[in-house]
Amino acid sequence: MKKSDLPQKMCPVCQRPFTWRKKWERNWEAVKYCSKRCAGNKQSRHDC
Repeated sequence: MKKSDLPQKMCPVCQRPFTWRKKWERNWEAVKYCSKRCAGNKQSRHDC
């Protein structure tokens, strides 16, 4: 499967798209943030 065929989501903190990863295979629906940094900064907007 090509990377361009993988599902994407938008990070609500940094407003950047992020792509499905193998480690998120079982809980992709629950993934909201692109990184631990964004998950830790839920309250504020910043550039990742």
